[in-house]
Amino acid sequence: MASFRLSIEDGQFRDAHGRQVVLRGINVAGDAKLPSEPDQPSHIATDFFDGDNVTFHERPFGKGEAATHFARIKRYGFNTIRYLFTWEAIEAAGPGIYDEQFIQHTIEVLRIAKSYGFYVFMDPHQDVWSRFTGGSGAPMWTLYACGLNPQSFAATEAAIVQNTYPDPDNFPKMIWSTNYHRLAAGTMFTLFFAGKDFAPNCIINGVNIQEYLQDHFVNACAHLAKRIHEAGDLENDAVIGWESMNEPNRGMTGYVDLTVIPKDNPLKKGTCPTMWQTLLTGMGRACEIDTWDMGGLGPYKTGTTLVDPHGEVAWLPEGYDDSKYGWKRHPGWKLGECLWAQHGVWDIATDTMLKKDYFAKNPRTGKTIDYPEFTNTYFMDFWRKYSKACRARHKDCIMLMQYPTLELPPQIKGTEDDDPLMAFTPHFYDGITLMTKHWNSTWNVDVVGVLRGKYLHPAFAIKIGETAIRNCLRDQLATLRQEGLERTGNHPCLLTEFGIPYDMDDKKAYKTGDYSSQSAALDANYFGVEGSQIEGHCLWVYTATNDHERGDQWNGEDLSIHSVDDKVPLLSPLPKSAVANQSTTSLFKPPTTKNRDVGNDESITPENLQRTLTTPSISSSRSAKDPELTNAPGYRAAEAFIRPTPTVVAGNVLATGFDLRKCAFNLKVSAPKPASDEAPTVVFLPEYHFPRDQSQITVSAGKWELSSDDSEGPVLQRLKWWHPEGEQTLGIQGLMLCQVWHHPSFLCRSKIRWRPRPAVVVPRWCNAEYGRESASEKSRTGHSNSAAARPSMQERTGTKRHSQSSHELAMSMCQTRSSLAAGVTQVPQPPFARITACEQPVKPP
Repeated sequence: MASFRLSIEDGQFRDAHGRQVVLRGINVAGDAKLPSEPDQPSHIATDFFDGDNVTFHERPFGKGEAATHFARIKRYGFNTIRYLFTWEAIEAAGPGIYDEQFIQHTIEVLRIAKSYGFYVFMDPHQDVWSRFTGGSGAPMWTLYACGLNPQSFAATEAAIVQNTYPDPDNFPKMIWSTNYHRLAAGTMFTLFFAGKDFAPNCIINGVNIQEYLQDHFVNACAHLAKRIHEAGDLENDAVIGWESMNEPNRGMTGYVDLTVIPKDNPLKKGTCPTMWQTLLTGMGRACEIDTWDMGGLGPYKTGTTLVDPHGEVAWLPEGYDDSKYGWKRHPGWKLGECLWAQHGVWDIATDTMLKKDYFAKNPRTGKTIDYPEFTNTYFMDFWRKYSKACRARHKDCIMLMQYPTLELPPQIKGTEDDDPLMAFTPHFYDGITLMTKHWNSTWNVDVVGVLRGKYLHPAFAIKIGETAIRNCLRDQLATLRQEGLERTGNHPCLLTEFGIPYDMDDKKAYKTGDYSSQSAALDANYFGVEGSQIEGHCLWVYTATNDHERGDQWNGEDLSIHSVDDKVPLLSPLPKSAVANQSTTSLFKPPTTKNRDVGNDESITPENLQRTLTTPSISSSRSAKDPELTNAPGYRAAEAFIRPTPTVVAGNVLATGFDLRKCAFNLKVSAPKPASDEAPTVVFLPEYHFPRDQSQITVSAGKWELSSDDSEGPVLQRLKWWHPEGEQTLGIQGLMLCQVWHHPSFLCRSKIRWRPRPAVVVPRWCNAEYGRESASEKSRTGHSNSAAARPSMQERTGTKRHSQSSHELAMSMCQTRSSLAAGVTQVPQPPFARITACEQPVKPP
């Protein structure tokens, strides 16, 4: 029987020892949405409609680059990969024609991911159906199968696509998401999930279009699963499970009135047609359509505009040759005219709406189709088919159920669908920040609360102040988790997407190097994730080709934590850490410090400080699986996403959190039995925040040890904790900080300007309890912390009180992290507590 690295027990992810596994992941990679040959980012129109002749052979990145990317991701502390692939990548050339070269490339990249110890979930990714409807996912031939002509989408506004936009360089931010409510994507999702009920005349090759589309999607994913199974070394050891279609949408199914915009549609940007207007423009009719924009207080109407296709229609011409793809349509399905008119929704001859509530009720049951009804019927029919196909190839894999975004999960608790090896995977974004590309720490909105009818008026959902905003993000995520438990059963919640835009405020950070807004926004999101008790999460996104000009190369999005243009992280550098000591018994060895660029007598200037801050990696230690990253592209706002994490817990996590401002980590666990020698609780403890000799660790009971190893590639610092049964607590205080008045020869970047600061450096010991110690502390460490035993200021710093050599200041500044308070730069003070192996209970003072 296969040895499973991960299973599900009692609603938690568990390892072979029964420990809870906390999945801290990231989506890899944004590049997977786009072809590699030709390289076709969303702003390029050349050969765009040659959709049958594209390949994804180098996606998400080339095999030769994979080790560098995975080493970097591992070094950041992630243990899970949500691996993106698209239906188009597998089956672009035509129905049933699979790209075996892409599949083989995927297998080889997954093997490299395995060597770094990642848990991998496969994600069949899509956004608004397809690249040709403004997103990503499905092959172009699926549109032809449904009678649509993507080359006419621009004129009819059946879809807003950057590749065909008149001015792709000024493509409106986030407008791509409005395509869910336009003709092309609305039609495709309706046919995919509910074609049998609402388009019974759409028969192709003897089956309804719903069955045709679903079968091809499911079979393509199942073929990839089959090939991964045949590889023989990936199932369960690397590939743990399969997620269902990313962000499924109901299309028009459930629309009560096609002549109005649904009240639950928050996506208002640019032209905002009713679905009735999209049907008209799709047949070449001119319509006066409302225009909207997103402001600081949400969407607002800006006026109207005339959309005139000048007779061009969004449907295939009557003489289109179906034989290219081996299709034979039912005689009742006419090409050249709207298929919804053919089903009696409206009259083409008079442009009259006949059945504005055509999609409101299930024709088989008569039930009104609200979103819960859609999810419980149409989505679940698809889920059962997909899950069965995946399990037929990958037996006992974990299935990840992704239902429509921000909607209620299906009501399956206690039914046959209540699968013990299942997790539910909501998505959540701070919509205000995402749509405006600005971090507003003054106010935000409880969107989930509004959607659930929690407030008598939306005004009551407004949260004022950063603390309230952070708590609101946490509470919304906790609500999504609780809804999943109540409706699907006792399953883990894996948040598979959340993130923030890095190109905030018209890319201001790219000019100034100040990522404090991005750091604050991302930290607020992580605060919500950690406080909600969600069992796992995957940040969106890692994009290998991200740059400052085009972001993630897709629709103007720029959410990647990595960018090829962030080689010199001016205000958010990771510190140059010491070579990790492999021995857990030699923890008093002073850290090695080497100045790579600044000599002892060299004055500190912006230029040489910048060189010093250009660190090749988080840890200077390397191994065979830790490729050299000197001068490699880097990270941004790293202080917010490089966080301590309880990776495995001997028991259950009751609470955990990281306070970035205080650099303090806390963990509370419940252990049914003492942690065994071979299976302790393990915490990833990044040296970025917790340098070896500058951290204080306190536990309620048990013993702990701090060590570093490169068993999974990069050298990672981990704390192992052998605690007794019952409720136990762990607290870690990281790099202690002090305020600095800079050396006169140093110009610090403050409030986006270079300016001199006063000339005195005042280090201080921040621990008020420094002079107090117990006999056990002295005997345990072999060192005294009494005032008499403390080194003098000169001994501690190697300087007199009011002077500091340029070399020492440079080394301190190597560990500088951007302050969230404007104009304040912080550097580490000397250590006040040494880290050691601890075998006695140590309680906080």
